[in-house]
Amino acid sequence: MSLAAFIAVVLLHLTVAVSPGPAVLMSARTGVTEGFRIGLALAAGIGAGAVVWAMAALFGLSILFEYAPSLLIAFKVAGATFLLYLAVKLWRHAAEPLETGEAQTVRTLGSGFKLGFLTQISNPKPAILFAAIFVGAVPATASWPVYAALLTAVFLNETLWNAFVARMFSLPAVRNTYLGLKASIDRIFGTILAALGIKIAAT
Repeated sequence: MSLAAFIAVVLLHLTVAVSPGPAVLMSARTGVTEGFRIGLALAAGIGAGAVVWAMAALFGLSILFEYAPSLLIAFKVAGATFLLYLAVKLWRHAAEPLETGEAQTVRTLGSGFKLGFLTQISNPKPAILFAAIFVGAVPATASWPVYAALLTAVFLNETLWNAFVARMFSLPAVRNTYLGLKASIDRIFGTILAALGIKIAAT
């Protein structure tokens, strides 16, 4: 695999990583509600989930989806159910004030990572998308170091971008705005998350 082809694949994936979706949405909300530290853990979980789908694409899961569409449907339904569950939680607790200061309770780094991982894994479409990105660019004879470099790039693209989103939304000005409009913003987040879940299941 040439260096030019490798760079092209990495940049193409980056454009996909920065596009709005469940992962970016969750990064924004985690940053504004729980701060950059938990947002960073969540971003790492999102990156790990992306690596799983990239590995699946490299080793043929997308082909399996083509021959067993019922498996893809099952993945979609499971993922959509998880996102709808998160959306319902946001709506149910939208009117509750967000605790600040020492009384604030936030999730642990481990639970933040887990949430990021599950959010990314809830959408099986990246397996197919990664396959489209890799086709023609990654030769069948590619060595393990090439695979490792690609997976590392995928992890970094997803993690760094979502960490950036979490950081931007953790800034005091953004957080103060959120505190004043929490109920409305949480319901908007929940609605978008539900819509993304339905879209995943329906497409």
